[in-house]
Amino acid sequence: MVYLSQHRLSLCKEHYIEWYLKRVESTIKEFRMFERKDKVLVAVSGGKDSLSLWDALQRLGYRAEGLYIDLGIGEYSQRSRLACERFARERGLELYVLELRKEIATIPEIKEVESRPACSFCGQLKRYYMNRFAREKSYHVIATGHNLDDESATLLSNVLSWNMGYLSRQFPVLLEGDGFVRKVKPLVKFTEKENALYAFLSGIEYVEEECPFSEGASSIEYKRILSQIEEKSPGTKLRFYMDFLRRLHPLLRSEKVNLRPCRVCGEPTSAEVCSVCRLRERLSSRLLSSSPSS
Repeated sequence: MVYLSQHRLSLCKEHYIEWYLKRVESTIKEFRMFERKDKVLVAVSGGKDSLSLWDALQRLGYRAEGLYIDLGIGEYSQRSRLACERFARERGLELYVLELRKEIATIPEIKEVESRPACSFCGQLKRYYMNRFAREKSYHVIATGHNLDDESATLLSNVLSWNMGYLSRQFPVLLEGDGFVRKVKPLVKFTEKENALYAFLSGIEYVEEECPFSEGASSIEYKRILSQIEEKSPGTKLRFYMDFLRRLHPLLRSEKVNLRPCRVCGEPTSAEVCSVCRLRERLSSRLLSSSPSS
């Protein structure tokens, strides 16, 4: 028997899976994320959230295929990729694998050039290649496994700094347009524990370890703080996030950013050359300067 304190529910295995699937379905409908006729690309990492999402969408009858971006982070990426490949193979699903080393460079290689935290440029690269792949393969929607812990921690961070630009864009659906494919987060109402429980009860094998580059990330500290509050007052995270969406987000106006195709790759950007192409140029310059003279 599973007890969900924030929902005041006690459920057996069968009814927990049923409850989980209904909640995913209701979230998709509430935010008008996509319909069954739409072609959905699920960004999978090998973790509990993204694999649970892919599993749920398949059970609910959506047309969902997976994309794994191999970041080249040693054994961590190897185990993550194997988890995704095993999941897809066992269920007869289509999984695409994009290797970052073939596109630009691995995350460890880029870290040697970039002074920014790895999470910063890693997230940027994943968004870029997810969008490009989805657009080239004619997907209507990109679905990611962001959960309530992710979203509430991000919200707390943005509120503490009053980052109005990020707050105006923090929503479970980012609409398509200007070269971007629609992006959605169907698991925003589920905690990490709820997703892990669904994965366990559904027989999903996933990678439990965190990315080695995430150590020391501020988001982890914000999650810890919110979890302490949640322990004393169950349901706080969900109220914090959902009240923001219902009461504050409608009052925020996102400034219109003038986008154009990147002069080099054609992907949408606010500058003449996009950040990924500029990064690729810095990597090329670094390689040239470090190569021995002929």
